[in-house]
Amino acid sequence: MPTCRRKRVLLTEPSPTLLDALKHDQNREVFYLEETGEIFENYDAYAARMSFYRMKHFQCEVTGKSGLDYFQALESERHEARTMHSRFPDQLKAAVLKAVQWQVMGRLDHLVEAVYDRFKDRYYPDEKVYVDIQGEKYLARVVLVYPPKTSAPAQSPAPVASTSTASSPLSDAPMAIHRLAEDLKVSVKDSIAMDDPAKYVYQVQVLEEEKQPGYGKNHEKNKGKEASRGQWSGSLIDVQSPLMSRDRLAFSKSILRRFIRDCVDRDAAVASPWTVKPAIAARYGVSNVMPEDIRIGVETLKKGEIDKRKKIWEDKEGPAAKKRRQMMEEKAAEKEKAVAVAVAEQRQREERERVEQQQKMKDENDKLAQKQKKKPVRYPTEDLDVVLSEKDKRAGMKLKRPVPSKLAMPFGEDHETNAAFLMSWNFLVVYGQPLHMSSFTMDDFEGALRHSVIEPQCQLLAEVHATLIYILRTVPFNRHSAIMSLVQFKDEKGDDELLGVTIEQLTGAMADIGNNWERAPLRHAEGREGWEESMVGCLKDHANLENFPRLREILTRLLFAPDSLQEPTGSTAPTPYTSPAPLRLTTPTAPGQLYHKLPPRDRVAIISFMVSLAISSKAIHQHMEWCEEQLTALRKEKIEVNRTRKQYLEEMANLQGEAKEEAKTNGNADEDVVMHDSSELSDVPGSDGESAPRTSTRRSAAKEREAARAKASSIKQAQAEHRRLDEEVNKLDRRLEGIEREFRKLLGCIRVKPLGRDRFYNRVWWFDGMGAASLIGSGGTVQYGTGRIFIQGASEFDAEILQRREENIEDRRRIEEGPEGMLAANEWAVFNDLEEVQEFVAWLNPKGVRELALKNAFTKWWNHVGPGIRRRAADLNAHAKIPEARRSSRKSAAAELLREPYMQWTNRKAVNGS
Repeated sequence: MPTCRRKRVLLTEPSPTLLDALKHDQNREVFYLEETGEIFENYDAYAARMSFYRMKHFQCEVTGKSGLDYFQALESERHEARTMHSRFPDQLKAAVLKAVQWQVMGRLDHLVEAVYDRFKDRYYPDEKVYVDIQGEKYLARVVLVYPPKTSAPAQSPAPVASTSTASSPLSDAPMAIHRLAEDLKVSVKDSIAMDDPAKYVYQVQVLEEEKQPGYGKNHEKNKGKEASRGQWSGSLIDVQSPLMSRDRLAFSKSILRRFIRDCVDRDAAVASPWTVKPAIAARYGVSNVMPEDIRIGVETLKKGEIDKRKKIWEDKEGPAAKKRRQMMEEKAAEKEKAVAVAVAEQRQREERERVEQQQKMKDENDKLAQKQKKKPVRYPTEDLDVVLSEKDKRAGMKLKRPVPSKLAMPFGEDHETNAAFLMSWNFLVVYGQPLHMSSFTMDDFEGALRHSVIEPQCQLLAEVHATLIYILRTVPFNRHSAIMSLVQFKDEKGDDELLGVTIEQLTGAMADIGNNWERAPLRHAEGREGWEESMVGCLKDHANLENFPRLREILTRLLFAPDSLQEPTGSTAPTPYTSPAPLRLTTPTAPGQLYHKLPPRDRVAIISFMVSLAISSKAIHQHMEWCEEQLTALRKEKIEVNRTRKQYLEEMANLQGEAKEEAKTNGNADEDVVMHDSSELSDVPGSDGESAPRTSTRRSAAKEREAARAKASSIKQAQAEHRRLDEEVNKLDRRLEGIEREFRKLLGCIRVKPLGRDRFYNRVWWFDGMGAASLIGSGGTVQYGTGRIFIQGASEFDAEILQRREENIEDRRRIEEGPEGMLAANEWAVFNDLEEVQEFVAWLNPKGVRELALKNAFTKWWNHVGPGIRRRAADLNAHAKIPEARRSSRKSAAAELLREPYMQWTNRKAVNGS
């Protein structure tokens, strides 16, 4: 029956009014609930009950499924009951029900355990079982059961084919089988002693081959095996219980529990016995009349429990009922003593079982602990589980990581601007081909962003903005989206001033600037003249306060100047990137006259915003697809090159083997030649009869010399072939290195990934050699883009993983990274010196999974990482300015500015177009 909040749902009984109407007013209209058979007087009661049944608060008592309505739970119970009854052996049903009838046990689990232990080795006629014959399981049917006293002479546990074809028992009189199985009052040990199931002999008939489990699967493959199994089909065999078993889907503790729970019930009163439901008892011939001895025992238990409760009540009432209580205690003393003895025995038995179970669990835990102690740690493993031992420290392993510099980042500790700066530079360099833009170093990009004079103009700044403006012309936009966003902000928050300029003044100044930006010609030959106005127009149509929060401040600085303009000093040295002190900007001015005064932080914000829009352009997507195709071609070429290289190496190995064999053969031949020469020298000229042997000796020596010359020639040819193959292998190795470089360039266009992560999930970035940038220039010269290694703090997800660990990660980080080297989530730092990078690589522990992969990546690209860092250091030293020399120079500041590396950059891939 379905349950609700762990209580069975009882059906509503008809009210007395309805029962009276049944006798006097049988034509009265009522509301009938067909699914449950309940009858209600009015619609409100009917609807309330139906609403209750439709609530998803019910649970199937058989399967335990919850979240069902009453009818779903009822159908689930019926379905499970049908399935269970179809699987449970019919031959066991009557015996099991007779065994559980009138049993007094507190928990159903104890009843199931007792029944299972009693029937697991007892089998009944016509029951289907599995029989073990020569190591194979066969499905068979029990034909006859021979009790121990009248059993057949077979006592061996091995099955024996019966020579009798009769289907009758050994005697004409029917013998009672398993006579103690249905009496659970007898303990398991006593029942085995009086009626041992292992001594029963069962005559079983092996079923036909088609009825065997798994018949027909892989029939052709197991044809021979099935033929050998078929010899037992239809045979009558005498077996005993050790060789027999039931299907687990038909008889197990779980299905036995479901069967008993479905067939029996129990009152809520104390010490109530389990009783078989009347309909099921009538079907299987189970008596519904409680035996007298059981009734007396149940009443005794009930009375004892009632007396206990009554005693507690009388103790609360006081000494008035003390005499009567004593009399009742004397009368019930003997009965309670009997019950106490039974309970004591039960407790002793349970205590012994508990001790045995605890001892067994202790032995298993000891064995498991020994196995874990003996099991060695397999490396590589989780990095945080690796701890430096004294042996590792003596071997020179570094305990503390070198500290990366936060202040050496392009924008110091402004991590948001640093991330936008790195993203913008990487996009412009990686997608140089579709953008038609030559690559440039990160130092050049930083210098261009800090360019703060109008004349001479910075070509790199003009090309970057013009290129992005051209690519954004192909990206859909909303006309005047910035103005509409500002007007909406004014309506919601009011028109307050920012840097002395109201929104109305700002929108008025924006109205006439950059309206023709998507058609304005920004020609390379003309220095991209007018790119500032086109940039403002681009921002006016693409940006709003949601996707570009700093839009109002930046447009105000681009369109308004203070009353008194101050001429810039014309210095290109790095200056603080923070915005100047707030001024009142009241004079409308062209953007071309004010962009040089824009702080570098604002310039980075503009470029990063335009880059984020350009990523979705059609040209970039087409370039990504082209890179995918090139990667597929490179993969195929790499496979072919490796195959050819392997073939050449095998040929070289064969040539070396032949050369060794010939060397051994030539050594033996030379010894023979020496022996012949010594014999000739020892000969003394004699008669004419001695001339014939001397001639034959000379001929054999000539043949040997000829063979030696042939072998020497073949050795030379083999050596020449070996040198040729070695050169081919070297060419293929160089091609493989080129393929790896091409792989890095193409993969950088699709997805930029770090070199790896260290033990604390800090990400290590090396941006060189991606996209349009190259690691090797013409003539094999070293090229670099950044010339340094960047360290980024762990992501939020990885930082959460660190926090979940049981050990104190913060203390370990202070020891191994140092307080000044600990990076927060997504915080940036950099290694500029090659010595620092080498120390960092030496600090990595290859026993950890992440640091092993990171160290392998450094090893793979070290021939480019190290020279790139050295080349950048040399370039910085070459362009370093000496203050004394600058003061002694008579040249103008403009000429000195033109010598800066970022001012000497030219765009060789520029395309002139309107």
